[in-house]
Amino acid sequence: MSDTRLTFKEMCAKFDVTPRTLRYYEYIELLQPDREGRSRYYESREIARMTLILRGRKWGFPLEDIRQWLLIYESEGTDAQMQNLLELADKQLVELQEQRLQLDEALEELQTMRDATAKDLGETS
Repeated sequence: MSDTRLTFKEMCAKFDVTPRTLRYYEYIELLQPDREGRSRYYESREIARMTLILRGRKWGFPLEDIRQWLLIYESEGTDAQMQNLLELADKQLVELQEQRLQLDEALEELQTMRDATAKDLGETS
């Protein structure tokens, strides 16, 4: 493992998250930094977990799904974790595609309304 060790402030800066977010991730046991007195230190394991957490959030996964997925690695290993990721990804891809369709529909409706309103006012697009 690497000798990388980040302080609380460095972790926030590296991942562009607020202290509140980082504390919350600790509270719900997504992260478990080393503690020395009141100071927290994040080593390579926690840095890797944070990368995965933020990637999962970007893709729209709920924090509880991410937490369960990280626990699978610890209890069952990489193969089980990857199998679970496939299942989660398939489910999330369907959800995101549905959201895309809804967004496209909303954009089309708004554009139509905007164009009709502009026409009523004698403006052009």
